[in-house]
Amino acid sequence: MEMNIALLPGDGIGPEVVAQAVKVVQAIGQKFGHQITFKEGLVGACAIDATGDPYPDATHEICAASDAVLFGAIGDPKYDNDPKAKVRPEQGLLRMRQKLGLFANVRPTFTFPSLVHKSPLKLDRVDGVDLVFFRELTGGIYFGEPRGRNEQGTKAFDTNVYTKEEIVRLARMGFEAAQGRRKLLTCVDKANVMATSRLWRETVQELAPEYPDVKVEYEFVDAVAMRLIQWPKAYDVLITENLFGDILTDEASVISGSMGLMPSASLGSKVKLFEPIHGSYPQAAGKDIANPLGTVLSAAMMFDYGFGLKEEAQAISEVVNLSLAEGFVTEDIAEGGKAYKTSEVGDWLAAKILA
Repeated sequence: MEMNIALLPGDGIGPEVVAQAVKVVQAIGQKFGHQITFKEGLVGACAIDATGDPYPDATHEICAASDAVLFGAIGDPKYDNDPKAKVRPEQGLLRMRQKLGLFANVRPTFTFPSLVHKSPLKLDRVDGVDLVFFRELTGGIYFGEPRGRNEQGTKAFDTNVYTKEEIVRLARMGFEAAQGRRKLLTCVDKANVMATSRLWRETVQELAPEYPDVKVEYEFVDAVAMRLIQWPKAYDVLITENLFGDILTDEASVISGSMGLMPSASLGSKVKLFEPIHGSYPQAAGKDIANPLGTVLSAAMMFDYGFGLKEEAQAISEVVNLSLAEGFVTEDIAEGGKAYKTSEVGDWLAAKILA
């Protein structure tokens, strides 16, 4: 198969971890006979520095012409620490999602047998956790208008807006995923307070009869935030709006024991984007110490969700599990054992695939 993959390394540790994922993808291409072409673009703070735009038109053209996008991370302290900055790296991320039509963020949470003891939760609560969030990504309060401040600067406002169409297309993805899993879907909302949440719940209730094999539960977002800690194994597929999903998926990510291990996918009708859930971690940038496994597993999701190549995806997952079991890992999860460099982990994973 021929694959054209856009690379958006971004800021901080993004270039380092994406470089390791590229090694793994190239190894998979060699092993399974795929012809893979990469084309790199700027996004985030580095794009602002180079062009003044966090998501330049040239980058969009590269992404739009690709079969999939492999993305690193964005963010830089000089923007984080300046709340009055008019151009910010995160604006590029939101614009990219909107222009590429990436309306569904898929974020799994699962545990690794060799690392389950590192979870902040008790073993009996996390061992065997396997859940996935479908977060609506291009609507809600991050995109709603109007937004801004009054002339005095003493009052600020954001608008949360959803259409039924936006909810339906995300919910259908969740229902279809649940059909292939444990057939349990949880709609997360705040329908006791918010009009948009009532539209979410109403819409999901209307769709539910089309999926009679799926059990549907409805929970308020604050209850889910508590139960993710109390008993995360109660969940299978969760669907929710943009802001709630942003917060809950970060909460769920630490269940595994390290945020650096979790991958994600952003899906739309055309291009699909794959990225680790961690941030740019500028303190580690350039030190060759960042954990690349979340990005490598995002590449596994790329082969699965992006190209429908489950054997290739499984091959990547297996070598990642092997690296964890054998302790060939970076310092964040070395636990007193030998810590390997980011680049060494990438080389090891690629070599194991080709062994």
